[in-house]
Amino acid sequence: MWMMVLFDLPVLEKAERKAAADFRHALLDMGFSMSQLSVYMRLCTSQTQLETYTNRVRACLPEGGKVNIVQLTDKQYERIITFYGRQQQPPPAPQDQFDLF
Repeated sequence: MWMMVLFDLPVLEKAERKAAADFRHALLDMGFSMSQLSVYMRLCTSQTQLETYTNRVRACLPEGGKVNIVQLTDKQYERIITFYGRQQQPPPAPQDQFDLF
């Protein structure tokens, strides 16, 4: 399973920018990789692991903004269509569950 965290956080004030940056850093520290500026993804090997990381994300949520957590199967992940500019990129390679990040 893949876990995708999507968020839209306020960044108008200095404290809000710091909270948003701290949240992004927390996701990276948990092993998420940045797909886009406010979209982070992580491979989870079981439903239990997915629930564990959901709780970890919940524990570091900033005060404001909106955060969504989406679960994708490997098959759904393989069907992602990605463009850089107008150039379509090859589909993401399946990841080995035992890769260390």
